[in-house]
Amino acid sequence: MGLFDFLKKGEEKPVQKPVAQPVAKPAAPAQPVAAPPAAAPQPAFDTYTVKGGDSLSKIAKNFYGDAQQWHKIHQANLDKIKNPDLIEVGWQLKIPKA
Repeated sequence: MGLFDFLKKGEEKPVQKPVAQPVAKPAAPAQPVAAPPAAAPQPAFDTYTVKGGDSLSKIAKNFYGDAQQWHKIHQANLDKIKNPDLIEVGWQLKIPKA
């Protein structure tokens, strides 16, 4: 500091203090976002009501495009179908999805 600094006391500029910055608040822990409800699982079977003139191979041809797939329908309906050559009109058959 020099001599002139003492003589110029009236001309001193006030020292500006730095303005305190607001303290950042810590981020709140993320709330778990509820997942949208899962779609109900699709059944592994379609159903078909037997009509007059139907056979397992005819139904298989209709659903799978291949009459040789009648075994799938028979296996899925062993509780009803004892003889695959004899199915009755009105039966509700489970048709496995391909």
